Amino acid sequence: LPCYIGIVCQYNPETETPKAEDVYNIGVFATVLKVIDLPDGTKTALLRAGGRFRILEAHNDASMCGALAAHVEPMKERNAREDKVYKAMIDNVKRLARDVMKKGFDNEDQIPIPDEVPGWLVVNHLCTHMPLPLDTKFTLLAEDSDRQRAMKLLDALQMEQSKLELNQEIMQKTRSQMDDLQRQNFLQQQMEAIRDELYGNDANDADTFAERLEQAQMPDGIKTQIGKEVDKLRRLNPQSPDYSVQYTYLDKVLSLPWGKGRKTTNTFEQAEEQLNSDHYGLEKVKERVIEQIGMFFDNPKGKAPILCLVGPPGVGKTSIGKSVAAAMNRDYQRVSLGGLHDEAELRGHRKTYIGAMPGRVIEAMSRAESCNPVLVLDEIDKIGADYRGDPSAALLEVLDPEQNCHFHDNYIDVDFDLSDVFFIATANSLKNVSRPLLDRMEVIEIPGYLPEEKIEIAKRHLLPDLLKAQGWEKDTLTITDEALGEIIENYTGESGVRQLEKKLQAIIRKKVIAKLRNQPYAGTIEKDEVRALLGTPPFRADRVPDGSKPGVVTGLAWTEIGGAILLAEVSLSSAKAPGKLTITGNLGDVMKESATIAMQWVRANAESLGIDPETMDSRNVHVHFPEGAIPKDGPSAGITMATALVSAFTGKPVRKKLAMTGEITLRGDVLPVGGIREKLLAARRAGVTDVVLCEDNRRDVEDIPEAYMKGLTPHYVRTVSDVLREAFE
Repeated sequence: LPCYIGIVCQYNPETETPKAEDVYNIGVFATVLKVIDLPDGTKTALLRAGGRFRILEAHNDASMCGALAAHVEPMKERNAREDKVYKAMIDNVKRLARDVMKKGFDNEDQIPIPDEVPGWLVVNHLCTHMPLPLDTKFTLLAEDSDRQRAMKLLDALQMEQSKLELNQEIMQKTRSQMDDLQRQNFLQQQMEAIRDELYGNDANDADTFAERLEQAQMPDGIKTQIGKEVDKLRRLNPQSPDYSVQYTYLDKVLSLPWGKGRKTTNTFEQAEEQLNSDHYGLEKVKERVIEQIGMFFDNPKGKAPILCLVGPPGVGKTSIGKSVAAAMNRDYQRVSLGGLHDEAELRGHRKTYIGAMPGRVIEAMSRAESCNPVLVLDEIDKIGADYRGDPSAALLEVLDPEQNCHFHDNYIDVDFDLSDVFFIATANSLKNVSRPLLDRMEVIEIPGYLPEEKIEIAKRHLLPDLLKAQGWEKDTLTITDEALGEIIENYTGESGVRQLEKKLQAIIRKKVIAKLRNQPYAGTIEKDEVRALLGTPPFRADRVPDGSKPGVVTGLAWTEIGGAILLAEVSLSSAKAPGKLTITGNLGDVMKESATIAMQWVRANAESLGIDPETMDSRNVHVHFPEGAIPKDGPSAGITMATALVSAFTGKPVRKKLAMTGEITLRGDVLPVGGIREKLLAARRAGVTDVVLCEDNRRDVEDIPEAYMKGLTPHYVRTVSDVLREAFE
C-alpha cells in the first residue's frame, strides 16, 4: 500500500528537529513512491505530491520516535475559467519566466515550460521550480484561487525581473569605471552604487557626521571611539531600525559642547552690581556667591565648589542661579529633580534600549551649548528611591569636583567633563538629603524675609515686574507701605514672597477689570482699600497668649515653609486610679517621647518644684497641641511641655510674651535644636519679646543679623531649672 505523508516547509532550514511552531501551517499531501539507500549510509525518498492541507493542531508524537504529527484539513482548489483574460495572464507568466531565466540562469539550468497543458498546471510548475523566496512560495501555495495564484506569480516574476535589470545596471556602472588599478576596490564601488540607487542622500549622513567629528574639540581617545561609531553607520541599511538608533546617537553625542566654553565679558564690579540689583536682602548668600564669582575672575580654570541653597519656598533660591549666570555672562540651565525616582533619568539609558535617551544632566549641557554653564539642580531634597535605583547616589559623581571631570552617561557611553560647570543645588530641607551627597556640597541657609524686607522686595521687584508683564508703565499703579504691610500680615502666611506676588497679581486683575469697564480707579492703593480688593483676610496672624492662664506655654517650631509658634496646653482632671498621661494634637513618635520625658522629669522633681506627689498621682494629665490637623514632630518642644506641666500643677501662669524651644533629657539638661533663625522670625511676627534657648544655640543667634533680633531678648539656659526661672515671674 502507498504511504501518505504531509510535507511542510520550515521557517529556518538549519533547525535539526523542528517543532510545530517551526513550520508553516499549510503543506501538501505526498505519496512515497520509493526509498533509496545512498552510499554514505543515508536514505532518500522519491515522492509524488497531491492536494494541499491546512494544519489544525500539531504535536510531537512519542510513539513515532518524536516525529511531528498533526490534525489537518484538506484545502479545496478553485479552478479558473479558461477565458481570454486568464489565457493572456498565463502567456505573460510564460514570457516573464523565460525572460527571468534568460537573464539569471545558465543554459543548463533552464526550466522547460510546457505549452500544450492547462494554465493552472503551468502556474503550479513555475511556482515549484522558479527560484523565488520561501515566503513568496508559501503565499502562492496558500492561495485557493488559480486566477489569484497566477496574478501573484506574475507580480513575483516582475519583481525578479526588476532585480535582475537593476543588478545588470549596477554591474555596467562599475564595469565602465574599473581598470587595472581599481580592481581591488571593485566590491566597495559596487556597494556604493547600490546604496546610491536605493537610498540617495541618506548615504551622505556618515560623511556629515565625519565632518562634525573632525571639528569637535573632544579628547583623542573619545574621538577615535566615536569614529568607529560613524564607520558602523556606513555599514547599516538606512531602512533598518538600527540605522535610526545609530543616527540619533551620533547626533546627540556630536551636539554636546565639547570644549566650547563661554568667555565672560563682564567685570567683577558689573557682576557684583548685577547680583545686588536682582535681589534685595540675602546679604550672607550674596556675599558667598560674590566671593565665588571673584574666585572665577581671578582664576578662570579653578574648580568651583557645589553650593546648596537651603530655605523655605519663595525666598529666591532658584532665581539666584539665574542672577549668577547673568553676572558671569554664562548660559543658564535648570534641572528639576522633584519627584525623581529613576536613576536612569540622571545617567541616561543604554542606547540599545527602545526609546533610550541621555540623562537630564547631559540634556542640559546639550541645551546650554557651552561646557561651563550655571546649572541649577532644583529641589534636590525631593528625590526618591525605589526598585529602579537611587538617583541621589548617581548625583554623587555629578557633584564631586574630583569625579565629574569624567562623568559617564549610559547613553553617550563616553566620559564627559563637567568640571567647568557651576552647580547650584536648592532644597527646602536637608533631612531627606543623603549624608554622602550633603558632604559634597557647601550648604548656605537662606532665611525667611522680615516684613520690612518683603515690603522693599514688593516695591523694587514684584510690582514692577507684574506691571511690565501686563504692559503697564511702572508708575501706573503704586501701593503704600501700610497697604503692603496689611497684605503681608493678614493675607500671606509664608517666609518667602511667592504668596505676596499672587496677591499683587490679584490687585492688578481688579484694576484691569475696572479699566475695561470704564470705572474710575485710584493709581495708589491705600491700606483701607486692601480688604475691598482682596476680600476677608484668610490668615489669622499668630499671636502669643496673654499668659493669664496656667498650663499654657508658647513654643517655637520649624517647618519647611518657615517658622511658627506652637502652643502647648496642659489640663488636669481627677483620677480614681493612678493618673495617666494623654497626648493629643497629631504628634509624631519623637514628640510623644518628649512629652513622656517631660512628665517623668516633673514627677521626679515634684518636691523641689513645690508640687505634692500625691496630687500628681490623683490627676489625669492631658497634653494637647492645637491645630490637630497639622502633623507635628521633633524634640524641640521638650522644655515647652515641661514648663506647661509645672505651670498646670503649681497654678502659676508663665510670663507674658515669652516663647521657648529646646530638647529635654531625663536628667533635666537642655539640648540645642535647629531652625533658630526661622523660629526667631516667627516669634517676632507673633509679638514675642523674650525667647528661651539652649546655651549651645548662642552661636546660631550670633550669626543672625541685628535686624532679625530687633525687639527680641534671648535667654540662654542649660537646665530645665534655668528654664523655669526664666518662665515664671
